[in-house]
Amino acid sequence: MRLAPGSVGWLLRHELRLAWFNAAGGKAADGRRRPGNLALGLAAAGCIAMHVGGWLVVRQLAGMPGDDPRILLAVSALLIVVTTFMLSSAIKACVVVMFERSDLDLLLSSPLPSRSIFTVRLLGVCADTAALYLFLLAPFAHAGLLQGQFRWLGIYPGVIGLAVLCSCGAMLLTLALVRLLGARRTRVVAQIVGALAGALLVIASQLHALSSRQTQDGIRNTVLRMVQAEGAADRLLWLPARAMLGEPLPVLLLGALACSMFMLSTWHTHRFFARGLQLAASTSSLAAGKASSTTARPRFGRSLFRTVVIKEWRLIVRDPQLLSQVMLQILFLLPLFFLIFKRADVQVQAIGAGLVLLCSSLTGALAWIALSAEDAPDLLLVSPASQRTVRRAKLAAAMMPVLGLVAVPLLWLTMRIPAAGLVGFLVVCGAVTGAGLVVFWCGRPGVRSNFKGRGKGGFVMNVLELFNSLAWGALGWLLSAATLGPLDRMGILVAAGATFFAIAVPGTAWMLRSRPM
Repeated sequence: MRLAPGSVGWLLRHELRLAWFNAAGGKAADGRRRPGNLALGLAAAGCIAMHVGGWLVVRQLAGMPGDDPRILLAVSALLIVVTTFMLSSAIKACVVVMFERSDLDLLLSSPLPSRSIFTVRLLGVCADTAALYLFLLAPFAHAGLLQGQFRWLGIYPGVIGLAVLCSCGAMLLTLALVRLLGARRTRVVAQIVGALAGALLVIASQLHALSSRQTQDGIRNTVLRMVQAEGAADRLLWLPARAMLGEPLPVLLLGALACSMFMLSTWHTHRFFARGLQLAASTSSLAAGKASSTTARPRFGRSLFRTVVIKEWRLIVRDPQLLSQVMLQILFLLPLFFLIFKRADVQVQAIGAGLVLLCSSLTGALAWIALSAEDAPDLLLVSPASQRTVRRAKLAAAMMPVLGLVAVPLLWLTMRIPAAGLVGFLVVCGAVTGAGLVVFWCGRPGVRSNFKGRGKGGFVMNVLELFNSLAWGALGWLLSAATLGPLDRMGILVAAGATFFAIAVPGTAWMLRSRPM
């Protein structure tokens, strides 16, 4: 069937083709932008494995009624996880659609109606949001169909309905942020919110595990009362779970809600969508015009070292993708902070090792951004500035935020357990210094947009970073344990070996350092 040019179906076909071309994340070796044969083979193998697992699970649950509160509770917990990650991916997709594709200004200047453009882009976000979860959950629906348990077919409308609701909510949130904060700030804020939304669920689960036994018992008793109460299966709380299990009325209600939300988003916000895109374009051009026309007096009071440090911090803050990835690593420090500030029975070994591993990882990421992912390395080489001073300033710019971040919890720990706090300061400073020096001496040039794939650039640097983290992490665990009591012979030997590797890793990095021509 030939689709009319400019129609919704015509635009949607090209949107799906573009999503397929970009599925591999970059160009293939033969120049074709599509998933490679290896990736397709792995996906097929994973699909077969999921179908085998789905067959076994569906057969095991064959005799259990769909209104069993235990089933409803398990499905509801799964839906909370899925919805959280759906919302995270939908926000990221909306940021890409509005700010990073750089083609909407051309489309909006064409004769195509803005409503069609917005409808297709929102459909693309919905498809992108639902694809992964259909891949993971659809095998259960297929297994239920083959075994005659047709209630499992409710997975399809359930997942698609949730994806539509999350996508519409993410798009409305992004447009509201444009109206409140402006286009430039929205790009940063939405990227950070999307990156952190999924991680918050993991952090919440860790905080629950680290909470007191009394709090855990209270939560467990509340859930049991909800499940065991009379008529619990008929409550509105279980409506999404009942829709996923194929009950007709909940499926119809979820579908009606998703369709209403989609129609509301496309019919009543497409004009604001167009204005938001025009505002984004005008804001960027206005900012460029102001930068070129402003005749501010240059400030020469700063030293070269301080200027480079501030420049690196500003570049990280201005890049929403980098900032979101860095914030993700910072977010995983929250359970350790919870241990330090809230728990009465502080587990000093876990704190010492955990802080070392997270701080060394964060330092390595920041050092790679500052040292290896310089946007204009040639300009720095031909500048009259001292290259040694510039590189040392970049290293300091990577290490100082990490040390400042953990200073407050370590001071608090020192006030409560002085020996453990001093050990924490020692191992964190050593791990941060080692991680920074490894990148300083062995880092390979890269681009900031390839932050997630930075590990593919240098095998030696990755191995040295790993050994540095493990060595200082082991020292953090053992020295923290030594503050509570003497170590046995094996502990002393392991501590000696960890000390050797902690010293040998920077030495090896120095011997393998990249020497200028």
